[in-house]
Amino acid sequence: MTAVVRRIIHIDMDAFYASVEQRDNPALKGQPVAVGRCQERAVVAAASYEARKFGVRSAMPSVQAQRKCPHLIFVPPRFDVYRAVSAQIHAIFARYTPLIQPLSLDEAYLDVTHPLLPRPSATAIAEEIRAAILRETGLTASAGVSYNKFLAKLASDYRKPNGQFVIPPNRGEDFVASLPVNAFHGVGPATARRMHTLGIHTGADLRRFSLDILRQHFGKAAAFYYGIARGKDDRPVEPNRPRKSLGKEVTFEQDLRTPAELHAALRELASKVWAGCQKRNLTGRTITLKLRYTDFDQCTRSLSLADPVQDQEILAEMACRLLAPLLPVRAPVRLLGITLSALLNPQDQEAATQLSLLS
Repeated sequence: MTAVVRRIIHIDMDAFYASVEQRDNPALKGQPVAVGRCQERAVVAAASYEARKFGVRSAMPSVQAQRKCPHLIFVPPRFDVYRAVSAQIHAIFARYTPLIQPLSLDEAYLDVTHPLLPRPSATAIAEEIRAAILRETGLTASAGVSYNKFLAKLASDYRKPNGQFVIPPNRGEDFVASLPVNAFHGVGPATARRMHTLGIHTGADLRRFSLDILRQHFGKAAAFYYGIARGKDDRPVEPNRPRKSLGKEVTFEQDLRTPAELHAALRELASKVWAGCQKRNLTGRTITLKLRYTDFDQCTRSLSLADPVQDQEILAEMACRLLAPLLPVRAPVRLLGITLSALLNPQDQEAATQLSLLS
């Protein structure tokens, strides 16, 4: 019996936040726009393509962005508007398939192996979706079409902005071979550096390493790297993928130096993270502290508990416990973050408690 070849589309909106601002304010069209605030500690949330020509990128400090592009126009973010437009776009996706996996407000995977509307190909569906998005929202999107998620995402970057690219099954392995590993989705900067030290710079280089050798260097992630080097990725599109973590971080207007300042900031962060947990009826077992110094050196510390966090006070206490070995801080702190992961809903908690009692 012949295996069904999946048809996966990755849709990625073009400079989404900035494009919404340019759409809603015609005076911004054709101008270098940064969504964010022009303040000492602020960062760019998104940049228009006109701004990107000057080297402005998302997550870049606003001061640095303005140095690169002195006539950069800063626009405060309007996340309620972006969420509303994202809902419009997802309604368009739903005309073609129920198998939609959002990655963020501006991108998603779609499995159209068995589409709701009869169309000759995934390529035709992607073209229709992009045309509908333009017609109904006034915004452009890029699309990648392939037989798995990894290649579909690579393909969507290939003809940006407002483009579309297809990687068929007989081209997947060859397409990956010449690409640099730091362009691979799922290979972060730290992993790319480790690969470079092993002489792995391209997909072809990665393919030369056996699964056993990759496991020695990359552990559980080795199987994924081994597969993508050969154009293989068996991950399904997950429309109801459970949330893996909840977190909050803040960059301070004034650097924090004393334990008292840091503890107060952590308690405030814990209250915000716990409010998010209560809103979603979730808790978790693993607390992660993120700390960034003024020299931009960063460290993280994690702690996993036997029982889920029960309230805001416990979350704050565990975060302060993670901070303790770092005190006194070696340099002023510009950013703190708390993330709660290994998430559970109340039903999961109750089942885990009963199992523990039975054991």
